[in-house]
Formats: sequence, C-alpha cells, structure tokens
Amino acid sequence: MGARGFGELESVIMDRMWNLGPDTSTTVRAVFDELIAERDIAYTTVMSTMDNLHTKGWLARERDGKAYRYWPTLTREEHSADVMQEALDGGGRPELVLGYFVEQIGPEGSARLRAALRRPPKRFKK
Repeated sequence: MGARGFGELESVIMDRMWNLGPDTSTTVRAVFDELIAERDIAYTTVMSTMDNLHTKGWLARERDGKAYRYWPTLTREEHSADVMQEALDGGGRPELVLGYFVEQIGPEGSARLRAALRRPPKRFKK
C-alpha cells in the first residue's frame, strides 16, 4: 500500500474513521448519516468510496448482517509517517529534504524532533 494522498471525499471519510478511535469500526450508513448533515451526498457515493478505500488497503472490513463494518488499517500517525517516508524516498537528496523540513517547522518543531530522535526506537501502541 502506497502512502499517496487521498481524494477529497476519501480524506473526509478517513478523517472520520481515524476520529472514531482505535479498535472501533463503523458502517457506511453511520458515515453517510454524518456526512448528509453537512453536504448533499448520495449513500451510494459513500458506499463506493469506502469500498474503494478497502480495495486500496486503507480500510479493512467484515460482514455484519447485510452490511460491512469498516476500520482503518493504519492509524493517522502511521499514515503520516508513510507519507513522510515517501517524501524522503522520492523528494531528491534526503539530507536536503530534511534540512528544508527542519527550516519550515521552526524552533519549537525542531526541538520536538530532536527530542524524538534522542528516544530509543520502540513500537508505539495503537
């Protein structure tokens, strides 16, 4: 699964999925009910978008009666790390990419990055 970006509706749906919290699943109907309160959208559009996200590997699903329950395959933070890795791999010289990144995040962000780099590597709990 690549770390490429999402389309506009995919991004909205993934944001909602991540906001549900870890180990939480939901149905197309529940996502549709939230979205229809904010925009004019068809149920089938939400259903096909969530099916596409499943096909692309971003959402997992299991049958629940006649419907499916969906959940993200990665946390928001894992996805962000994948995007960052893709930028380093494809953005030219990694040392320059990192240098420009540190310039952009400013002193506070740079301090957080240095602190994170000093911590021993570990697998974070999802």
